[in-house]
Amino acid sequence: MNLGNMNKMMKQMQKMQSQLAKVQEELAERTVEATAGGGAVRVVVNGRQEIVSLAISPEAVDPEDVEMLQDLIVAAVNEGLRRSQEMVAGEMAKITGQFKLPGLF
Repeated sequence: MNLGNMNKMMKQMQKMQSQLAKVQEELAERTVEATAGGGAVRVVVNGRQEIVSLAISPEAVDPEDVEMLQDLIVAAVNEGLRRSQEMVAGEMAKITGQFKLPGLF
């Protein structure tokens, strides 16, 4: 690899790093929503995989069946996290896919 290609590669890496940092900031503000039990439990997760909110319908609260409510919460949270991870992966792929580094790809 010659010096020109090395300099080009370094500039592309710096640009990609800057774009990744910007997208990470933006993703912290973006959210996805998931539900379980026909909407009885609703969770909102941001791009940092943090739960922003969790809502439980009063109809889902049955003192005789707490286990069902727990299962619904787990299902909604897991789905929210999965959707958030997909959102992040998609945004990151947009950035990393546009860079072709000489000698590497």
